Amino acid sequence: MRLIAEALMKARSSVHDQIRLLDKRLMAIAKTTPTARLFMTAPGFGVITALSVASAFDNASRFKHSSSAGAYLGLTPRRYESGETSRNGRISKQGNCMTRKHLYEAATTLLTRNLKFSTLKAWGMKIAKASGFKKARIAVARNIAVILHAMWKTNAPFRWSQVTA
Repeated sequence: MRLIAEALMKARSSVHDQIRLLDKRLMAIAKTTPTARLFMTAPGFGVITALSVASAFDNASRFKHSSSAGAYLGLTPRRYESGETSRNGRISKQGNCMTRKHLYEAATTLLTRNLKFSTLKAWGMKIAKASGFKKARIAVARNIAVILHAMWKTNAPFRWSQVTA
């Protein structure tokens, strides 16, 4: 039994070292990529999420309007229309699955773990109260995608709250 436990501990240590090495490489890539550094100013965004979104969008001029970014990643409701029937369904899940998951996790982090106030969090909590937390996370993820694309086009960092004049 001891031999098996030692072998498992060595394997775990080796995997842990490889993860640490990959994290360092990703951090080095993010430091040299201005888009990733810009995206990491948004709440709930780390290196992996920032690089994932930057690679999915590929180019800031890909979309004429930032509001198309959520649809590109499959974060908009599916429509069912037939005759007189017209209803919204679940999200379409088109586009990059991994990036959609990363945005979903960032939205969850924003709504649950982030203590700093932002208008985006307040908007998401309002939706959560009215329609449920799961729908709020999807709505916030879609809104984050739109905000990130707008940030990339204007090269401006995330604004925590709107400036009142």
